[in-house]
Formats: sequence, structure tokens, C-alpha cells
Amino acid sequence: MVPTTQNEARHAALASEPRRHALALLTESAVPLGATAMAVALGLHITTARFHLEHLEAAGLIERHVARAGQRGRPHVLFSAVAAPRAAENAQQQLTEALAAVIGEDDDGGRARAVRAGERWSAQYAAAADAVSTDGPAADGPAADLVPPLLSVLTEIGFEPELRADEAVIALTACPFRAEARMNPDVVCSVHLGLMKGLARSLGHDAEGIALEPFVRPTLCLVHLLKHSEVD
Repeated sequence: MVPTTQNEARHAALASEPRRHALALLTESAVPLGATAMAVALGLHITTARFHLEHLEAAGLIERHVARAGQRGRPHVLFSAVAAPRAAENAQQQLTEALAAVIGEDDDGGRARAVRAGERWSAQYAAAADAVSTDGPAADGPAADLVPPLLSVLTEIGFEPELRADEAVIALTACPFRAEARMNPDVVCSVHLGLMKGLARSLGHDAEGIALEPFVRPTLCLVHLLKHSEVD
């Protein structure tokens, strides 16, 4: 039986769209690939590519191979995908859909419980968000000090967020849970809202003004931030 911590690591790794792309590339490749080749194929900086590869390796989804062309020089590190049972992946998706469907039977469509679940999920990112908030540069605009940590966490999960010009709206241009969200938007989108509210509260903000506008377009959701979100 796989330990719970490993399951959590796999879930966290696959929640990132760049890492899903990296894993797909390695899965489809007939030969192991190095970080440089991965960076070029994914359109990422080499440091960013290595970051994602390390997460995938820690989750047990890929493995590294050390290749030496000769006796001198640094060894060349290559990566390949670890075969994963397709049945297990299908079962996990089916379980997620089943849980969302049951929660959605609540009188409010499951929104309240889903928000609470998202708030609990946010605890896993609170420390990283706080570090970004503390170390990041000062910014202007409404809820400006909340924006950098939110962008950081949303990027890590795979939403590919983009800050709009007025700094009060974040556009989510991708969603790692889009299929599930289309089937049960009240539940899945409310989990994402709860995640952002939980992060805001952990950083000392009043989260009530945060709102999520899902599926403004088929591949676009908008996050509206409170004009004055810091708790007095």
C-alpha cells in the first residue's frame, strides 16, 4: 500500500500544469531526457525545468539516470517516466467525481462544505504564501500585499494566473481540475474559492471580499479581490 504522504506528493505534483506537461513529455519519449532538453521542449528556463523535475521525482512519478560519456567531467543526468497503472488513475478520478457529486446533493449545492474543504487545503500552502508575502517587494494598489502570495500559490497548483491591470482581478487562464469543475462547478469551484479565502485569512486579510467568477469563457475564470482587504 502506498503511504498517504506519497499519495499527497503525487497529487500536489500533478496539480501543476507544467509538471503534467513534463510528465507527459517523458512518458511519450522513447529515451530518457535531460533537464536542458526538457526546458527547451516546455519553453521554460532551465532552473524552472529542474524545479518541476525534482517535484515529479520526489513524488515517484519519474526517475533519474546517470549517464557517463567517459571517465572525466560531470555525469549527465537524464530522466524517464515511471510507469503508473492507468487503472489507479482512472479510479482516483472516479472517486473525485463521486465525492463531488455526493457533496453537491446538499441544499446549497455543496458550496458551503466545499469552501470549508478549500480552506483546509490552504493550510498546506500557508507557509509558502507567508514567505512570499514577507520576502516579496512592496506593491501598490488594492489588496496589493495579498496579490504576490496568491499568484505564487495559484501558479504552483497550475492555474496559470495573470494579474489584470487594476490589480484587483486575477485571471485564471488554466485549471488542472477543469473536467471535474464542468461536471460539478458548485463543488469544485467552491473548493478553489475556499483555498483563496483560507490563504487570505492566514495572511491577516478579511477574505469575505474575495469572489470567484467561474467560466467567464470556456477556459477563463476571474478572481475578484476586495478593495480594502487587510484586517484592522
